[in-house]
Amino acid sequence: MLRGFTLVEILVVVVIIALTAGLAVMAYDGNPRGVAIREATRLAGALEHAAQSAQVRAETLGVSADGGHWQFWRRADDANAWLPITDDDVLAPHTLPQGLAVLPLAYAGQPLGPDAIVPLHASGHNEPYAFALTGRDTRVVLAADPLNRVAVQAVDAP
Repeated sequence: MLRGFTLVEILVVVVIIALTAGLAVMAYDGNPRGVAIREATRLAGALEHAAQSAQVRAETLGVSADGGHWQFWRRADDANAWLPITDDDVLAPHTLPQGLAVLPLAYAGQPLGPDAIVPLHASGHNEPYAFALTGRDTRVVLAADPLNRVAVQAVDAP
């Protein structure tokens, strides 16, 4: 007796192929500007989440960016050290796709060095700060206001 595939088995295979193709299309983004804006939007969301988390948890959090990735920090109890945040998926360290870099620009109107940690206070009253995410042809500036809203603005790179 010949045994073939059932309709359900064939449909399962078709669904798996469709999902795999969809993931492949989403993973490939031939537009470097789109990738930079997407990564900047991801960082903006994480910054707003961190500011809210600092208020809810009544603790000082911080964020740093050193070129290829960004990292969120928690102020240690002794207030002399920063500890990396590892217990929050949104605030987990994030590595940028190749060709992108992110650096802090300013805090409270003063320029920042690449090793700076921008604090996010438990009171919710934070100084304005900015980060720049750059790619080959794109520069995206993320600017936070005192109400912890982060604006994302893409600028053509010079």
